[in-house]
Amino acid sequence: MSHPNEDPAPTDPSSTPVTGPQPVVPGGKEKVPSQIKVLIAAAFVIAIGYGIVAPVLPQFASSFGVGVAAASAVVSAFALCRLLFAPASGAVVNKLGERPTYLIGLLVVAVSSAATAFAETYWQLLLFRGLGGVGSTMFTVSAMGLIVRLAPPRMRGRISGFYATAFLLGGILGPVVGGLLAGFGMQAPFIIYAVALLIASAVVYLRLKDETLAARKAKNPQPPMTFHEAFQVGAYRSALVSSFATGWTAYGVRVALIPLLAVQLVGEGPRVAGLALAVFAAGNALALTFTGRLTDKLGRKPLILTGLSVCALATIGVGLVSSVPLFVILSLISGMGSGTLNPGQQAAVADVIGPERAGGRVLSRYQMSADAGQILGPILAGALADAAGFGWAFGVSGGLMLLAALAWLPAKETMPPEENPKNENPDDQHQRG
Repeated sequence: MSHPNEDPAPTDPSSTPVTGPQPVVPGGKEKVPSQIKVLIAAAFVIAIGYGIVAPVLPQFASSFGVGVAAASAVVSAFALCRLLFAPASGAVVNKLGERPTYLIGLLVVAVSSAATAFAETYWQLLLFRGLGGVGSTMFTVSAMGLIVRLAPPRMRGRISGFYATAFLLGGILGPVVGGLLAGFGMQAPFIIYAVALLIASAVVYLRLKDETLAARKAKNPQPPMTFHEAFQVGAYRSALVSSFATGWTAYGVRVALIPLLAVQLVGEGPRVAGLALAVFAAGNALALTFTGRLTDKLGRKPLILTGLSVCALATIGVGLVSSVPLFVILSLISGMGSGTLNPGQQAAVADVIGPERAGGRVLSRYQMSADAGQILGPILAGALADAAGFGWAFGVSGGLMLLAALAWLPAKETMPPEENPKNENPDDQHQRG
């Protein structure tokens, strides 16, 4: 990274011109670019494959004669390697371009998944899953970079919602498919996941136009955006905070502690825990059907603040209730809050980078904040639950979401205007972001 004094001045996220053909339909409304549709379809396939292997992985690890902690470590190895490799993945994106990095990442995960199926020792299994995390962060960061560059600015919220919905639906269907494959042995899901990734790689290779960083530099001499440059924009700083809080609460604590809370506090077992996780996903999907459009219509900030506040209050409530109906209802509301904030949060980061800059490092740090929250949340909140009870664990987790909402209050709106940015008042541009 360059010295701070050498970084170019932060650019107004709404003043970056959009290049390339912008598809329209009668009435002037923009259509989702075909390249984005390819990425959304690939996301669905990837999520189904991940959902297929997720239920089997702990049991597969246990088959090597290790204890619960060691079996759980196989799951954590994937997330830990994602976090550790994220900075390097951002540099790879800036060096090779988004599409090559995306394809390499998919192939790395495909190979690691196939190797996992044939692991002969626990340590081989741990190594192969870790390598999968390396590939995962490569295609995640590069996919975000492609969406930043290819999505029309006034559709970033909707496209972020479509992309998240594809992952969500794939994640819901994956475990169902995985259950149907249980009779074929524990190796089968990993082989099927590898094949699905190879198919996704082929589709992306054939259908996604190869717009590399080098080609973009030929048109635009601006260098890749540095983390220091993005960090000077208030919306990006706020996005880092809310991404960490979301990773901690919505992805980490929810998955790790809800099943335990269902047993120890609500007094029910896996049936209610599974129901709570399912309705969270349903609430998320329900919100995503309309919040993406609202993000592009009302602005990023209002939806982010609403989503953070709703998710925070529902999370706090989950730790306080003792009845199954309230437990399930609050899980649904929490999922709706998560689905409300995510499109705006991702669109705001895209606004900061703009379509003419390579944002590999900026996006990798954003992804790292969510991964860090997802890793630390279950550990620290779990320790707090042991020491003081689930009420405190979920209370602190919800409080973290409220702090993230406070961090967004001073941030400027990043959504670009309807008109051509060149027609903006220069004073307005100076005040934005």
